[in-house]
Amino acid sequence: MQRYERLRQIRRLDPDQDWLTIYRLTSAYEFPWDYTRALELALYRTYAVPSIGALLDRTAELTERPQKRYDDTALLLDTVVEHGFDSVQGRTAIRRINQMHRSYDISNDDMRYVLCTFVVMPKRWIDTYGWRRLSRHETTAAAHYYRTLGRHMGIQDIPGSYEEFESFLDAYEAEHFGRDAGARRVSDATIALMASWYPGFLAPALKKATVALLDEPLLHAFDYEPPTPAVRKLVRGAVRLRGRAVRLLPPRREPHHARQNREIKGYPNGYRVAELGTFPTPGRGGCPVPHER
Repeated sequence: MQRYERLRQIRRLDPDQDWLTIYRLTSAYEFPWDYTRALELALYRTYAVPSIGALLDRTAELTERPQKRYDDTALLLDTVVEHGFDSVQGRTAIRRINQMHRSYDISNDDMRYVLCTFVVMPKRWIDTYGWRRLSRHETTAAAHYYRTLGRHMGIQDIPGSYEEFESFLDAYEAEHFGRDAGARRVSDATIALMASWYPGFLAPALKKATVALLDEPLLHAFDYEPPTPAVRKLVRGAVRLRGRAVRLLPPRREPHHARQNREIKGYPNGYRVAELGTFPTPGRGGCPVPHER
């Protein structure tokens, strides 16, 4: 198989009908590492909305149990990708997600914003750091995939195209990003978690590298000192260089899913999808998005 053969395969499919196949080919074959990083950034980005970040701080899910929260979120979301919406595993994962969310009176706008990050951030990351840019087929398929996920989650007024997802995200962030002490604690805990996946002596450098990948609105919202131009150029250049190196590699022949990621550390003996996540009492901790009172 040649390097761009799978892209040619994707372009022969209909993104309005074959969106699940296209999304799987893109996320599990073409860009598994990039999708993991981009979805990490997508969820991290939501903390900068104070209502979301402050609630996560109050529930302590990411400040006291960050590895479990990371593992459960990644595994639940990717179970649907791997097995499909109509599979037993996929239905179980969505039911678990909904059981957690329905314990609270959740703002539809916040839910819709989080969904938008899943569509927009992977394209922005891959177009900047991936071994190639996403094609229009892949972008359209991703929008269809998350529209379907959003409908299964009961989200209302979901954007209809990638451009609408992107427009909603940018407008929502412009209006709602802000500083909050609790959100900053959640951000610090998340960066510390990511650094913990590597040898301890690398932690200070890894934390600086992570901050160097953040854009100005995030730096401002979390009140982080901006990295020096040299550090930012070095870090972003290194990630771009990785993408160029991947371009030279042979294409992946087997899919790679979240359960195979080395960052998933909480289930060395396996897991049951029905047991992932939290089991909150309504009105108490465990929900990743805010609820209205």
